[in-house]
Order: sequence, then C-alpha cells, then structure tokens
Amino acid sequence: MSLINYLTRIHFGADLLEEALLAECARLSITRALIVTDKGLVATGLPDRVSKLLASNASSVVFDETPQNPTEAATLAGRRVYESENCDGVIAVGGGSAIDLAKAIALTATHDGPLADLAAIHGGINKISDCLPPLIAIPTTAGTGSEVGRGAIIVLNDHRKLGFISPYLIPDVAICDPQLTITLPPHLTAATGMDALTHCVETYIATAFNPPADGIAIDGLKRASAHIKTATRNGTDLEARTQMMAAAMNGALAFQKGLGAVHAMSHALGGLPGRILHHGMLNAVLLPHVLRFNEPVVGHRYAELKQAMGLPASADLAEAIGNLTSELGLPTTLSQMGVTQSDMNAAAPLAEKDHTNGTNPRKASAADYALLLSQAF
Repeated sequence: MSLINYLTRIHFGADLLEEALLAECARLSITRALIVTDKGLVATGLPDRVSKLLASNASSVVFDETPQNPTEAATLAGRRVYESENCDGVIAVGGGSAIDLAKAIALTATHDGPLADLAAIHGGINKISDCLPPLIAIPTTAGTGSEVGRGAIIVLNDHRKLGFISPYLIPDVAICDPQLTITLPPHLTAATGMDALTHCVETYIATAFNPPADGIAIDGLKRASAHIKTATRNGTDLEARTQMMAAAMNGALAFQKGLGAVHAMSHALGGLPGRILHHGMLNAVLLPHVLRFNEPVVGHRYAELKQAMGLPASADLAEAIGNLTSELGLPTTLSQMGVTQSDMNAAAPLAEKDHTNGTNPRKASAADYALLLSQAF
C-alpha cells in the first residue's frame, strides 16, 4: 500500500479497503455516514460491505439513487436523506457519477441558495467555502479521477450540465483499491479508460502554466496507453487494473491545470434532455477532432504526447487515438452513439459557454464547436 499526499490524502493499493476506511473514518470523526452509490453496485454487495466495515465505529445509511449522469434532482434527494438521517460525513462508492453526486450533496447540505448559483460559470468558485462535511471517495472505475478532483459535473433541472469547482470539493480521502475494478465490464473499462487518457492529453495541452501538472499528465498517459488494452481484454489482470487506476488518478491530479474543447462538447452533449451519453465514450470520439483543431497553435507539444504513447515521431496523433478507440470496440462517431443533428445544434453554443472552453489552447466559438461536432458525427 502507498499513502500519497498530493492535493488530498490517497490510499493506493490492492486489498486496502478495510484498513484504510476504518482509519480514515476515525480520523475524520465520522459517526453517521451517508453512503452514496448506485443500484448496480448495491447488487454487487460492495456498499453493504462498506456499511458492515463501518459498523464497529459508526452507523450508515445508503443512498443508491445515483443516475448515470448525476443530476440536481438526485442531489437534492440525497441532501434530504443526509439531513433527515443526521449524517456527519459522506462516503462515495462508485464511479465518477457517484463521487460527483456525493460532492454535490455535501455542497448543498452546507450552502444555501439555488445550486446553479454555485456553478463555476456563475462565479461559484468564490462562493464555495470550507464548511463541507468530511468526504471519503472509494472509486470502482478507473476513469474520471473524481476521487482526487476539485470539481463535480451536475445536470441541472434546466438540462445544463455545469461544473462546480473548488479546492473544498476535493475529497478529504481517496481510497484507491484496484481490486474493486476487477469486475468492471470490458466496454466500461474501455470507456472509462479513454476518459482517463483524454484527461492526460487535454490537460497537457491546456493553456495554463503548470509544469508539475504537465509531468503528472505525461506519466498518466504512459500508463493508460500501455495498459488500457490489457485491462479491457483481461479484466482480472491486476497489474493492468492498477496501472489504469493510477492513470485515472494522475489525469485528475493534473487537470487542476484545466481541460479544453473535448470536455466543453462532452459536457454540452451530456446534459441534453432525453439523452444518456457516456462521458468517456464522448471524450474518445471527440478527442481526435480537437487535436486536429488545436494543432496549429499547440502542435509543438504533440511530440511529447506521442513519445508517452510509444508512437513514432512521424505518427499522426489524432489518427492513432482514433485507431485505439476503434481497437477497444468503442464508437468512433457521434452518430454511432445516437447523437442527432438537433443535438449538435443545441450543444454548440453550450460548449462555448462551458468553463473548460477557457483553457483550450485555441479560442473556440460556437461556430467552431458546430464544425467540430459535424466532423465527429
């Protein structure tokens, strides 16, 4: 087991859940925990296992209403349970959706007013204070890295998918046990893995000056590109699972620097009413097109990305990533995901307004996003 202190406290290693969870609940003085998860994980017995582990020192209640894309409605429902059960801490068990929802529940339990007012694009970064209850994140996928990230992405009741960003939203503790990802199905392993890979690529070329983040992103990209195929094809390979969980952690540690146009579009599409589009799959489809769009201004940085992926200097980076997506059995176009022309028309102006657009290395307008979406269609 490794104990990492970088932005937050991270327990990393196989079979460490019990020891780490009990120690951290005691350290954080959690006596009544809200366990935020989803019904799929409840069926596996993991949330019940967490509840039983806590029983010697704390009580808990399970909230399993996490949707595929976390929503304002689920946030408010979770807050009601948190308050009615007199909870004093939150434990997220699941993928990025459960962890983001747990963050939002903790946020609304301690901050008054409409949730939308706390979104980054509405000045929410300066409105979020340090009064949140303790939060422990236990990831069961290797993708978003939300367990070490400072943000939560929530679909509001008006269907906007907005980012909530603050250093106070970083979980107090992340318990990263790759054993918990062993049963993740191949298509979700691939999709969440491409999410992690996209984070590493996109943050590396983002505009902000942050050499430590760049180094972490390159390391994460090396791990993801070397192990994503094995993790997808042989899910019981613990080494591959460990490396993918490390890549996901690195991607989120690095994107403190910022993201870009891939995420601006995936956020916009992911919040459209009547659509349930997997974030990682969207990122995989969109990344090659954004790399080509950004190449005129940041192409000089692609050499390091190609080297990290083990590609020859003459390789076309965008083409190589598109080929990887195809080899993993994921969709390579938006149309394969069921996206329509009307979806793209609605998403383009939303992408321009997304908080991640500001750190894309090439300025992108709604018209640019409309063109990128059509190219990915």
